[in-house]
Amino acid sequence: MKSGKYSAADVSQSDLHAMAYTDALTGLGNTYRLRDKVHQVAAERADDPAPFTIAIANLDGFKPINDLFGPEAGDEILCQVAYRLKACIPDGAMVTRHGGDEFAFLFPLVFERNGAEKMGQMLREVLSAPFDLGDRNVRLSASFGFAIYPFAGEEFADLLKSADTALYRSKRRGRGQITVYSQEIAQEMKRATHLEQALRNAIIANEVDVHFQPIVRLKDDMIVGFEALARWCDADLGYVSPAVFVPLAEERGFIDALSETLLRKAAEAALSWPKELFLSFNLSSAQLMDPKTSLTTLAILNRVGLDPRRLELEITETAVMTDAETAQKIIAELRGAGVRISLDDFGTGQSSLGRLRDFTFDKVKIDRAFVSRISDDRVSEHIIKAIVAMCDGLDLEVVAEGIEDFSEALKLKALGCGMGQGYFYGKPADAVTTMRFLSERYLRVEPEAAIA
Repeated sequence: MKSGKYSAADVSQSDLHAMAYTDALTGLGNTYRLRDKVHQVAAERADDPAPFTIAIANLDGFKPINDLFGPEAGDEILCQVAYRLKACIPDGAMVTRHGGDEFAFLFPLVFERNGAEKMGQMLREVLSAPFDLGDRNVRLSASFGFAIYPFAGEEFADLLKSADTALYRSKRRGRGQITVYSQEIAQEMKRATHLEQALRNAIIANEVDVHFQPIVRLKDDMIVGFEALARWCDADLGYVSPAVFVPLAEERGFIDALSETLLRKAAEAALSWPKELFLSFNLSSAQLMDPKTSLTTLAILNRVGLDPRRLELEITETAVMTDAETAQKIIAELRGAGVRISLDDFGTGQSSLGRLRDFTFDKVKIDRAFVSRISDDRVSEHIIKAIVAMCDGLDLEVVAEGIEDFSEALKLKALGCGMGQGYFYGKPADAVTTMRFLSERYLRVEPEAAIA
């Protein structure tokens, strides 16, 4: 759907006004039209203010589809989205194109959170059906942010900002999420922004640290390597869990800077270890979608002087599934340089066996969810036994994660599991403590003798 060309004589003042308030691609109104309508509804209710709701919807995963099928296909999908939304909204409501792959709404008769959430669920369902591109169908989901007048703002700009804040929280939580703005959400987002800035500054100041947890050969309790784990203690915020700051870095788009800093530090520390010990390091899903990851990783190893054959990269099944084609290329390039690849958290994904068939791995790490129940749950024991047998047949090494006590270690040894890690063998420790431990005890860990 394309706008035509007009001469000055053909276009009246009213035509110019209509064009200024209309999205040329979809024929919907634009932000100016939405703004005027919101002002009108607010003015009509000035004497007896009654709530109304605005919302913003963002298409999840639209950019990859646009990149894959081309901009014309992307425009066609946007037009189909516009048609569906216009057809399904209630009488008196309005849908506009907010720009790009976002659409904005006004719902004069949605007064409270429950009504907004139900509206979001209905719109989400409407957009979940396949979109027709002639010789193929594609599926999309959408995330939603709602803001209710006057609680989320009395001015249009404030309402729009609140809806955008709610949408951002929805996108943080995953695909197809619905969020209604509240003061609690605003505070949560404010804290996240503060945390983001502190983390960015910490990366620049080289204040994010790496700790190392030993990985042992179970048959004789000998250390064979260490897993690098991110640690951050901020002067104002105190200790911040990596479960908080690593996903934040990934979500806000600076996971590369964080990961490169951590890998450099970990590789520098590993240079001082005995050469037979390997370094295990985690790659994020964002890195497995970036074609430059293999080049960047190998460049860091080259600068530090660490043999790529001593590096083992841990990836999760979820990360692999995000962009399988790119991930496969990255894995092949890294393995070609001698880096080993480990499939982390094995057993918790939806198609782990398929991943083992489609990708080339060197090692599998059994998720701690199975290990923690091995002593008192026959099902977990049988699952681990089956994984060990399968990996043995596929010539894959196996590591059991989260070993906490002697009984778990004993059980895993009896089942033939090759390697393990967990607090029973050692807690994560900084580079200096790890080096001191290696110097004093070299390669052997006595049961219950953890790295402090």
